[in-house]
Amino acid sequence: MMDCDKRYIVLYGGAGSGKSVFAAQRFLVRMMSVMPCNLLVVRAVAATHRDSTYALFKQLVTSWGLGRIFRFQDSAMRMVCLKSGNTAVFRGLDDVEKLKSITFQSGGLTDIWIEEASEITEGDFNQLDLRLRDRKGHSQLTLSFNPVSALHWLKRRFFDAPPANAAVLKTTYRDNRFLKADYKALLEGYRETDPYYYSVYCLGRWGVLGKTVFDARKISDRLEEAGPPLQIGEFTYRTVFSPELGRVLIDDESIVFTETEGGCVSVYREPEPGVPYVIGGDTAGDGSDYFVGQVIDNITGEQVCVLRHRFDEDVYARQMYCLGKYYHDALIAVEVNFSGYPVRELENLGYVNQYVRQQEDSFTRRMTERFGFKTTAVTRPLLIAGLAAVIRENPELLHHRETLGEMLTFVRNERGRAEAQCGAHDDCVMALSIAYFARDQQRALPAKARWTADMLEDYRRAGPAGRERLYRKWGRPYAGNR
Repeated sequence: MMDCDKRYIVLYGGAGSGKSVFAAQRFLVRMMSVMPCNLLVVRAVAATHRDSTYALFKQLVTSWGLGRIFRFQDSAMRMVCLKSGNTAVFRGLDDVEKLKSITFQSGGLTDIWIEEASEITEGDFNQLDLRLRDRKGHSQLTLSFNPVSALHWLKRRFFDAPPANAAVLKTTYRDNRFLKADYKALLEGYRETDPYYYSVYCLGRWGVLGKTVFDARKISDRLEEAGPPLQIGEFTYRTVFSPELGRVLIDDESIVFTETEGGCVSVYREPEPGVPYVIGGDTAGDGSDYFVGQVIDNITGEQVCVLRHRFDEDVYARQMYCLGKYYHDALIAVEVNFSGYPVRELENLGYVNQYVRQQEDSFTRRMTERFGFKTTAVTRPLLIAGLAAVIRENPELLHHRETLGEMLTFVRNERGRAEAQCGAHDDCVMALSIAYFARDQQRALPAKARWTADMLEDYRRAGPAGRERLYRKWGRPYAGNR
């Protein structure tokens, strides 16, 4: 990392990790050996430099015996290397005018160090980045910070989709061999007294601002352990026309999972013979969220596959159909609060192993049965409580990193309601909670049989619940009748 020439250097981690000391040491070496190397050290508030970064450089110069090489101008908070002429100035984003008037005695600005970068806005970062963007030769921007909120722009910009011109280094107090024993013991003590604080502030894991609904420490631990999916891709298929129904169906024999870069389906476990599966589905609502399908093994409860993308509803329904077929005619429970289209489309395609709910008929006031899951004031707390129990007791069952990330940003608001933080998503959380909730409706795998004309007639006349019973008794409608 000392000789790294990438545009961005990202130093992050927990308290006592030495990231700020390393950054200052690196700049001292470079100011003595690289021409030009003029540095702007930035914090959100200028006054905080005097007891942090500025004081750190002074301490290092003294401990390294470099007092004859570096001169400090305390009133201006400026440091000059007498050997090279390179200069470091210390400024805050609370006084933009002073940032505009910075000059150097030899050359222009080549380096910026943003200390406690999590305290500044992305807009401020962009303005600083622009100051280096057009300069010829060496130009580098270093960021150092503790990762606090998983919603922070730093995570999105440098971790969720890391740019190729960035080098990232994570350190914790465990990596700092110069850390004093008493301070190390203090940090270690938080492991028992405040596990969440220890996870975020000592181990440098992405956290969340607010009271998390799910066990944040276990989620953070699982994020550290979770590996990549076995495969990433999507389903391809052919369609056929059904004379009996007068509409197009998917040819089940043609369904193939195809690996594609950037695919919408992440497979963590291939379907196993004789294992029943359940799929929970959450639609995009007003269009700003994702369409999600969460597949769980109904014997072990393990998350085995996730579908996540911004689809049109018909594309989502067809991918869910294929996903259900791929996992042995899995029970599919799609939420219908915002739209019933995916459920109706699944039924039109001939997929009848869907979750059945009871609903009062608005005309007769009788209880009827309908396909699809309805999230209500009664069912929602049960959904969340069920998923909370899974992460509390068996976090190893979850693999999908986006789902775990959503769980970190699922908090209780001022009124105590469990919901996603402003700017975060909850599609994966809700789809997975529906999958666990719907498990009781999934039974043994239905046997396959050739449907007769009488069986087809019974199926046409049956309602959703009746069709489900026939499906479980005889297998998928129209099998072998094409």
